[in-house]
Parts: sequence; C-alpha cells; structure tokens
Amino acid sequence: MKGIVVERAGGPEVLQVRTVPTPELRPGWILIRVKAFGLNRSEMFTRQGHSPDVKFPRILGIECVGMVEAAPPDTGFIVGQTVTALMGGMGRQYDGSYAEYTLVPAKQVIPLKNNVSTLPWETLAAIPETFLTAWGSLVEAMDVKSGQTLLVRGGTSSVGMAAISIAKDLGLTIVATTRNKNKIDALNNNGTDYVIMDNGQIASEVKQLFPDSGGGVNCVLELIGTVTLLDSLHAAAPKGIVCNTGILGNEWTIKNFEPILAIPSTVKLTVYKSETITAASSTKALERIVDGVAKGRYHVNLDKVFHFDEIVDAHRYMEENLSKGKLVAVIE
Repeated sequence: MKGIVVERAGGPEVLQVRTVPTPELRPGWILIRVKAFGLNRSEMFTRQGHSPDVKFPRILGIECVGMVEAAPPDTGFIVGQTVTALMGGMGRQYDGSYAEYTLVPAKQVIPLKNNVSTLPWETLAAIPETFLTAWGSLVEAMDVKSGQTLLVRGGTSSVGMAAISIAKDLGLTIVATTRNKNKIDALNNNGTDYVIMDNGQIASEVKQLFPDSGGGVNCVLELIGTVTLLDSLHAAAPKGIVCNTGILGNEWTIKNFEPILAIPSTVKLTVYKSETITAASSTKALERIVDGVAKGRYHVNLDKVFHFDEIVDAHRYMEENLSKGKLVAVIE
C-alpha cells in the first residue's frame, strides 16, 4: 500500500509518500480502507517534533473515514461497512490514517449509519475529530444552554467553525475572534453574531458587548490556548465558564500561573481533550452530528480538499494559517 511516512521531525517536506506493508489484522483491531482523512494541527505539531512520546518513523493521522476491509468476528464489524476512526493513540502510538489502509483498535471505530449515502467522502472526513471536539467542549465540558452567550476564541479554526455551527443550532448568541480581517466574512456566513479582531486583549470589548450582570459572556471556548487564556477568563461573566480546548497559539504553558490571582471570582475553568473520544462515549453524538450535517442544521466548513500525494502542500497551507475551516485529503 501507499503510506505517508515521517522519518524525522521537520518541515512539510519530511512527509514522504512511500510503498509500505499493508497492516496485518490482529485480535481486537479493525483494518480500514481509508477513503479520506481530515488534517489537524496536532499532526503538524507531531511532524514538527513537539510530541515527545512519538517515535519516528511514523505514519501520522488521528482520524479517517472509509470502509472496513477486515475485522475479527467478535468485534461486530463487517467487511464493506462505512466507518470513522479517530484518536486513541492513532498516528502517535501506532501508524495512523495517512495511508491507503490503517489498523485501528475496535474501541476507536465508530459506524456511520445516518444519511451517509448522501454525503461525499470529503464531507464525512471533515466531521469526526472536529465536530466531536466542538461538541465535547460545548455540551460535555460547558453544558451550554439556549439563550446563553458564547465567545469562540480562534473562530476560523476548524473546531471554531464547527462550534459556531453547533452553538447556533442550540440557540446561543455567538461572538468569534479572528486576527485576519479577510476571514470576517467566513465567520459571519457561518452564523456568528459579533466578530472581534483579536489583538490578544479583548476582554473589555466583550464586556462592552454584554454589560449586564457584571459584563462578559456565559461561556468561552478557548482555542488559542495559553497565549490568550488569562484574557479569556476576564471575558467571562460572573459564574461563567471557560473551556481550554486548543493550542493554536503554539504555547503549552503559562509562566508563573497563580490561579487565585488569574481566575476571576466565581468563573470556572475547565478543559476538553479529544483523547477521551471513544466509540462508547461518542457514537450517539456523532450520529446526531452526521444527521445534522445531512439535513443542513450543521454547516461543514470545508476550506480545501487535497489529494493524497499533495500532503506536503496541505501541511504547508495549514502551517501558514491560510485556512478558514477544515482541510481534508482524499485517496482516489
């Protein structure tokens, strides 16, 4: 089979299309014929060498959609079944989806049942990791409710755009940020109520938009990470909640972090980690999301589709922050 192999950390050019052995089936694992896969910044970070637990050579890729090629009888999967697989060490602890075939633990494989036949592979590939991360952040971590206000920090990222779509359907008023004025229209077209140009300090502007009850929003989805997290905490209203899900700012830690000083009184801070996604925890949510996409309730912001052998260009595009939504690669 063809696989995209990374021998060493480096720039996009270290992604090499090669002929490699097709994985052999083993108990408790599913062999998937990959039809398309989403591109994620975590894969970029791994390729750059920022994932110390990843050993090279490695085939990257934390998600895919495709069809079951082979499966042990006791897993309940059948050959030809349409599935998605994601997370659970995929592309990090073992070879992932940047290949024609990938072998994945059955607990990370989710069958796709609802309205799949109406959606092309590239659309399906834009859904799993992105929408489940957005759903987990909004619904599981922050328990958002209709009528609340939400700030999405990093709104034009793939997770940000998915979160806006989900939150709009749930009845929230949405503020989203971008640093690029050329991306404002993309946010407005996705249902954002207010757009703020992010200069790193926007808490006062958010409070001016929502001055009641102390000022600020009920919920903040922080996708930039530690670079803007302290400011996001002050953009939350009293008794509000901030969920740190992303690290688009490329910084992992906050120096001299003092919680009592940094976190406003009564504001809650939580996190959502997509590593917690499994078939057992996320099948129902994904079924709802796929059905919502098929029926037009959720908008898949598919920015660009690359072919398998364009992976270097795809990573370069991602690294230069050119996208306004999800990037996907398809395998012919």
